[in-house]
Parts: sequence; C-alpha cells; structure tokens
Amino acid sequence: MRNSRLFSTIAGALFAGIVTSTAVLADPSTRIGIVAPGPHPYFTQWDAAGQQAAKDFNIGVVDYRVPAKWELAAHNALLESMASQNYNAFLIFPGDPVATRPTVADLVGMGAPVISLAGCLQDPSDAAFCFATDNTVAAYDAAKLLIKEMGGKGKIVHFAGFLTDPNTKVRIDAIARAVAETNGAVTVVDNITDLDVPEAAQDKINAFLATQGNNIDGIITTAWIPSVVAATALRKIGDKRIKMIGLDNDDLLMAAIKDGYVSGTVVENAFAQAYVGSFAVDKLRTGCKLRDDAPWKNANRSAKLMDSGTVYVTAANLDTYHDIQKDKAKGLLASFKSAYLKCP
Repeated sequence: MRNSRLFSTIAGALFAGIVTSTAVLADPSTRIGIVAPGPHPYFTQWDAAGQQAAKDFNIGVVDYRVPAKWELAAHNALLESMASQNYNAFLIFPGDPVATRPTVADLVGMGAPVISLAGCLQDPSDAAFCFATDNTVAAYDAAKLLIKEMGGKGKIVHFAGFLTDPNTKVRIDAIARAVAETNGAVTVVDNITDLDVPEAAQDKINAFLATQGNNIDGIITTAWIPSVVAATALRKIGDKRIKMIGLDNDDLLMAAIKDGYVSGTVVENAFAQAYVGSFAVDKLRTGCKLRDDAPWKNANRSAKLMDSGTVYVTAANLDTYHDIQKDKAKGLLASFKSAYLKCP
C-alpha cells in the first residue's frame, strides 16, 4: 500500500513546474538527498563524499541528512520533508528492509530515482539497485582471517549490530559458513546482537568478557559500536591473547590495532558508496538506464547488488588505507560506467 500522504506531498513538489504539454521540474538540476535512518558514526563519511561528488560531477545539490533518532517514522518524515523541498533523487539506507519499500515506491513513482545505500531493501522493491558491501563476502573473509590469527582452532564470539539491520543475519550466516569449513576445529559460542548502541554494547560485551573471556580465543565484530567497545575492553584488561577482527575505522579501534590489542579491521568503503552513488543516481535521473547484462551480485538480499568493497586494515597499512579507499572508489566508478550504465 502506498503512503498516500507522502505520495501527494511528493506529487505536488516534483510536478509543480509542469508547463504546456511537457513535464518540467520546478528545479531542472539534480538535487540528491543522502538519507541515513538514524545517528551513527558509519554514515558521517557520506557527507564529504557527497560534496566531493557534487563538485566532480557538476551535480546541483548533494545534501546529507539524518533524523534525530533511529525510528522508521522519523526516517519517513525526513524523506517526505526533503521531497517537498524539490529533492529529486535519493540515496537511502533503509530504515527497515521491508517497511521502507512503500516510501521508496512513492518516491520512484513521482520521478525521483532511489538507490539503497549500505543496506539493501528486501525484494521486490522499486530501488534501482543496492550499492553496499557484499556482507556475505566481507563477513566470511573476516571470519577466515580471524581463524587464521587463532591458528585454525578455538572458540569465537560474534558481537553484532541490530537484528533489524538487513546486514546482520547475512553476517551471522557467513561467519557460520567459514566456521563450518574447519570441521569442528573452530566453534561460535554465541552471536550477541543489538549492540549498535553504546549502553547495550558496553553492558553485554564487558559482562561477557568478565564471565567467559577465559573460554574464548577470538572475537569478531560486525558493527561499528561493538567493534570500538570490544577493542576498548581488551585494552582495559590488557588482553592480547584473544584475537580480534573488527569492523570499520573508529580512531579507538585503529589505535588498538597499532598497539596490538586488535589484529585488524574490515573497513567498508562508505566514501565510495556516497561518491559513486551520487554519480549513479544523477545519471539515472537524467536519462541513463541500467544495462540488462550488468554483473549484479545476489547476496540473498537483492537481485541487483553492486559490491562497494572493503579494505582490510592492519598495523601494516594504517597510514595508507584512506588512499586505498579512494583508489577503489575510482575503480568502482569506472566499473559502473562501463559495465552497469547505458546512456543515450
């Protein structure tokens, strides 16, 4: 069912400029809204990347927005507000992989293309495609790296993000697959979820390490906040026996890698997501189409997934990984132009 209030708001905003027999937007330039579902450190890279894209690709407006709290209603209200202000293309992390679909359908129905960014909508959806880390690959590779650090045997605990995040179950399943390949030499003692808020992460991670830390050999974290909290906890107790692979690039996590408390971290390329995503949604708004033979991935989340990639950061490349991210963004842009996009 369509969100009729949002539909009518967008209709009035986007088509206020119809003249004679030709539909002309009130503002003919592309106005991109990059919209996160709530406050989170991961999304902050999108702002600078969007501004760089606006400059490099001559896009009219690229604005990053985030609601005050992580609620679907607040997310939808922000999208509605931006649509009423003539934003006519969107990069959206879904507030919910299912419940965000009607809002996306309304935006697309009114002529504003949408790309889901960093997290995929559940199919079928009206998003053009999903531009995100292939978390099946990223979590599987991270688990394999951790298993190697552990010497191929031992017990792992997985500290994860929100269960409502469409990426969480994908990551749990990928880690389980990597562990299964050890034929019992490695086991996952627990997948502890809903840790992507500081209070819950601190309470649950510290309690786990206090009661079960001596019985585990490895930690894998697949969300930002539990990565920081777990790294900080290992430093506090002075434990370098437990091997840890984290996610993303908080300063505290990077310092823990430098000082030997964390083996490494898988950094998602958030810069590439907003940078290449802005280019892509602008081209889709101005007449380009997606190629029928584009090499989409399917990670059990979206029939059209383009992998934004990762960088594995260790003590050896702490000072250069930002350059690696930007180089990979350039490669993704070239790939998108040649293999995914068809323009008149």
